[in-house]
Amino acid sequence: MRNTLTAIRQSVTVAEATRTFTLVGTAAPGEAKPLVLVFHGSGQTGDKHRAFTGGVFDALADRGALVAYLDGYRGNWNDARRENRFPARRADIDDVGFVRAVIATFASDRRIDPSRVYAIGYSNGGQMVIRLAHETPGLLAGATVIAATMPAPENFLASQTPRASLPVLLIHGTKDPIVSYQGGTMNWALRTIFKVGGSSWSATRTARYFAERNGITTEPTTTRLPKTTDDPTEVERTTYEAQGVPPVVLYTIHHGGHTVPGQASAPALIGKTSHQLDTADIIIQFFDL
Repeated sequence: MRNTLTAIRQSVTVAEATRTFTLVGTAAPGEAKPLVLVFHGSGQTGDKHRAFTGGVFDALADRGALVAYLDGYRGNWNDARRENRFPARRADIDDVGFVRAVIATFASDRRIDPSRVYAIGYSNGGQMVIRLAHETPGLLAGATVIAATMPAPENFLASQTPRASLPVLLIHGTKDPIVSYQGGTMNWALRTIFKVGGSSWSATRTARYFAERNGITTEPTTTRLPKTTDDPTEVERTTYEAQGVPPVVLYTIHHGGHTVPGQASAPALIGKTSHQLDTADIIIQFFDL
């Protein structure tokens, strides 16, 4: 069905600058569909990320959502890491304004339901989603962070706003060679290549942090999922939940790299891609899309 989906290039104006994105799916005025915003990794564009993942997030459009693959500024996002030296940070690009403008474009005639806006971010895009989760309470109905972790407090610049409970889905490989599952700082070579530094928390501490923001203080439950293919990765799901508040779930991809689980394999240089699960499927289940 995905090859029948409509994909068109669109743009919005933010602070007198033209920002672009690829929209997958269609909606008529008044249909009030969910909107899914996809944030690519460093050096990519929305279209490159769509190809990189084998169009995995197009499945959300199959389910009736509008999916917008956003384009960063010169391949990157102005995330909230203090030691981010990307052009987007140096030029002080208003990526939060970009997000608001895209939402407003489709909310003005109720093509989308503004209470059902979801963000998916990979790597630098995941860091951008973390920024949105802190600076725009109430804007998102849910967040998915892939191959990115919470910056340490001394490395985090997001403005402090009143907390809003948010369901958060995290996916991270234990053998990620770029953003360590264990946290810490990048080595000198990676800091030079990616123009970013500073310390970050581990994936498990990141999950606990978002759970505590939602008011969850109980211990999580962890389940090892059965293998579905013969690739060397294994998947473990850790769930934080409490009555009356949104859950937080971390999918740990044992032996997985800096990749998005699904059918399409990323280059071997950034580690193994797990085919044990489909990222779009778990997003659909977690957010009930």
